[in-house]
Amino acid sequence: HWETERALAGNPTPGTPYEALALVVQQTGMPARYPRDLIQGFRIDMEARPFHTFDDTLTYCYHVAGCVGVMMAIVMGVKPDERAVLERACDLGMSFQLNNIARDVVEDAMNGRRYIPDDWLASVRLEPDSYVLERNRRQLSRLVARLVFKAEDYEESARYGTSTLGNRAAWAVLAAARIYGGIGRKVRGLEEEGLAQRVSTTKAEKARAVALAFSDALVRKQRWPMPGPAREGLWTMPN
Repeated sequence: HWETERALAGNPTPGTPYEALALVVQQTGMPARYPRDLIQGFRIDMEARPFHTFDDTLTYCYHVAGCVGVMMAIVMGVKPDERAVLERACDLGMSFQLNNIARDVVEDAMNGRRYIPDDWLASVRLEPDSYVLERNRRQLSRLVARLVFKAEDYEESARYGTSTLGNRAAWAVLAAARIYGGIGRKVRGLEEEGLAQRVSTTKAEKARAVALAFSDALVRKQRWPMPGPAREGLWTMPN
């Protein structure tokens, strides 16, 4: 953490990756709050904080991925005061992390981590100490599907931000959205079977996603113009 603070202050330790952080901050005007928010995500994991409600899950998603989306947007040329665009970039990171949680729910449990909140488990009568057991896979797959549906809401919202990006950056963002979204949708479609393996996309599926994203990028300003629809019901990063 202190290395990050030194970089944010413009005095990074020589010969370390933090020199790159200091340079990015200097060249883009990136607010210090976003790197600090990412550090907070590491802290949430290290302290094994409980996830009582889905808002706890979304707060975690922001700190480990949503703020990364914001930082990437700033690197891509979005001004730090363009909050409406940065919110859409945050949505993309949120979508990615929700899909990651859906894909890795069993693996995470084996590593002592749980990101599905208590109230969601209770809604399908699952207990925190047994929710990943094979006898509970049907109920758990319902929660995983619910995560993916939530991820899709953020994925769709994020697309509106691409109308403000350059062509190459927009293509990259739309391709990543299709690839990560495709993983989540595959997990959801496999239902219980999707919990028994770590789902991924094939090279052919990635290539198709990249090709479709190119078409998306060509029409993005007409299909997803800013400011876009209200982000009703979506988690919003703090001011």
